[in-house]
Amino acid sequence: MAFSKKTRRQDQILAALDRNPAMRVSELATTLNVSSETIRRDLTHLDNAGRISRTYGGAVRGHVSEPHLAERLNQFTEPRQAIARAAMTLIGDAETIFIGGGATTLHFARALRSTTRRLTVLTPAFRVAAELSENPQIQIMCLPGIFDGKEGLVTGPETLTAIRRYHAPIAFMGASAIDVGGVSEAMLGPAEVYRAMIESAQTTYILADQSKFDRRSLKYITGWTEDIHLVTDATPDTDLRDAIDAGGAEITLSDASTHHTTTEAVQQL
Repeated sequence: MAFSKKTRRQDQILAALDRNPAMRVSELATTLNVSSETIRRDLTHLDNAGRISRTYGGAVRGHVSEPHLAERLNQFTEPRQAIARAAMTLIGDAETIFIGGGATTLHFARALRSTTRRLTVLTPAFRVAAELSENPQIQIMCLPGIFDGKEGLVTGPETLTAIRRYHAPIAFMGASAIDVGGVSEAMLGPAEVYRAMIESAQTTYILADQSKFDRRSLKYITGWTEDIHLVTDATPDTDLRDAIDAGGAEITLSDASTHHTTTEAVQQL
């Protein structure tokens, strides 16, 4: 069955919103080479169909939010476990670390249970705290705030205030998406918490498998700098690799099949 020009155009709009979940009418009009009025009519149709949500001056894709944590834990399990093992080698001699919420950081917490060294962990994620509580060598500080049961973490002003009172040399964070612009998060509350943790740490390791590459989520939490590094299971494509390189960052690659881990500057990849 042949598709109408309108249907094809609306499919292109949805594809554009998948690449960038928050786009303005003017951006969509330029991307599709049509008038703003045409885009507005298409957005109204897609909004009425429940496929997007209209915003002032633009739209967001209806499914930009990530699946709940319980669902994400069953996705990409092997590469995320390998990333967690790779992250273990990056703690160095740090005595205190931040750990954010999310599926990959929970795998990291499970790997960290085996450590024999004394360590203090500050986290907004209750499941991370519960995993680490099995190791008496790890002292856990659960941050205060408003609890989100679906994500298992706290957010809000109290959380941000508590984070800013403390300093840790290293933060281990997950990501909803990463692209040439940096690291982005699908949920506004966690985005603010993760940004505060990054600002309070000297070095941040972003734990993200290759499914997060070349995607943009709702809110950037950081760009690529010499203090923001990527721990992943595959070499990014040229554009993303060049952006990370330009920021002075490094990539730690983990081989999920052999458990072999290498760290190298992006320009050496």
